[in-house]
Amino acid sequence: MNATYSFIVLTYNEEQHLPRLLQSIVDLNAQVFIVDSGSTDATVKIGEEFGAKFLYNAFENHPSQWDFALKNCPVQTPWVICLDADQTVTPELKQRLIGFKDEDHSGLNGIYFNRKNFFKGRWIKHGSYYPFYLLKMFRYGTGYSDTTEKMDHRFVVPGKTEVWKDGYLLEENLKENNISFWIDKHNRYSDLVAQQEVERMQSPVLQTEKPAFWGSPNERKAWFKKIWWKLPRYVRPSLYFTQRLIFQLGIL
Repeated sequence: MNATYSFIVLTYNEEQHLPRLLQSIVDLNAQVFIVDSGSTDATVKIGEEFGAKFLYNAFENHPSQWDFALKNCPVQTPWVICLDADQTVTPELKQRLIGFKDEDHSGLNGIYFNRKNFFKGRWIKHGSYYPFYLLKMFRYGTGYSDTTEKMDHRFVVPGKTEVWKDGYLLEENLKENNISFWIDKHNRYSDLVAQQEVERMQSPVLQTEKPAFWGSPNERKAWFKKIWWKLPRYVRPSLYFTQRLIFQLGIL
């Protein structure tokens, strides 16, 4: 069994996605922990066939579910990799993980993976979707889930981090091929964002990440958010639309 890192995955009715993910990491011989929120399909059966260990927790939101996972999964390795069920590890990223040794990364606390997002089988390359760096691998007990956010979930790691630009996570939610599922999902997400905006207006919340333009990907996002929150609310939609659709070529 891999002594350097373990995987944690969140699931709820992921029989479409879980075999694809687990097959992509099976050669790494790492322990997989799955935190399920009450699946009624074959999710548990599939996970157990791959040797995964299951925990159950009722779902409230992604930040709190990841918080539960990091505090309750009996991880015995110095590093942990946190993945979504609709993600897969490419062969190139797997090669980096095969050669990963803790002793070669002393002083490093976190690693960002580059993600490629797909919708209905097509890579979404523009509109700020690529490159897109996600903090997915970090020292267990050092990284944690930012529970101050309801929707824009992220992990936080104090100290030095590194960005792996080559090798990718591929992400494609096959449930979104049903357009009504996609619409319902984004309606829920927009409600969460609106709720958080109202709460922020009533009681400003300090960002967990240090805003820094030249910092890590998460610190850079925090810097832009700090500017964003100072802008008039009714100016933001036009700026957002123009930036992503025009300047970042989202129209493509």
